[in-house]
Amino acid sequence: MEHPVLLLGWVLDKVGLGHFAHSYPHVVYIWFFAILLIILAVLATRRISMVPGTLQVLFETIIDNMYGFQESIMGKRGMVFFPLTTTLIILVFICNINGLIPGSFAPTSNLNTTLAFALTIVFLTHVMGFKVHGLSYIKHFLGPSPFMAPLMLPVELVSHAARVVSLSFRLFGNILGEDLVVGVLVLLAGQYFLPLPMMFLGLFTGFLQAFIISLLAMVYIGEAMEGEH
Repeated sequence: MEHPVLLLGWVLDKVGLGHFAHSYPHVVYIWFFAILLIILAVLATRRISMVPGTLQVLFETIIDNMYGFQESIMGKRGMVFFPLTTTLIILVFICNINGLIPGSFAPTSNLNTTLAFALTIVFLTHVMGFKVHGLSYIKHFLGPSPFMAPLMLPVELVSHAARVVSLSFRLFGNILGEDLVVGVLVLLAGQYFLPLPMMFLGLFTGFLQAFIISLLAMVYIGEAMEGEH
């Protein structure tokens, strides 16, 4: 699906990459935001001061709050995933709200993007499970009793596969629906500022969806690190 009115698409047109940008805007925008976050992080930490600047204050506030919250969910052992979960909430939030900007695009309104996030989270969940427990991690899928294993194994496999579907479709559906509603309101009554309430709501739901996917990453990985249930 091509998106003819995109700022980055117009920029990349100038260097001969316009067709790719219009055909795969989710790829172009996710890389753009990833690079942007790296640049902002470098700028924020280049000159750390006791009298911090705006960027340093912003990053310190986010990191401090996320650190305390994640420690309460995963404990000290799970803090190795702190860079992942914090980057996830920041990146997904920026991607979510970008669709509210005219001439831009929310990468998370494309199922390929959200599916990539979901597969990464579920894959790391099982990698960490086997790393902590070894082959005994398989007991997580067999239930509390050997007699229940034939029943519990397919149930658990379907449950873990459903995590991928749930994570990817929840984020994709919410952001795509929100962007479509805002787009329709802009076309029908943009001059009367009718879309503004929906855009403010979009800021809230954009943060909420980013928080949920980061929280679920903590919960899933934390569960895999615990003893079998």
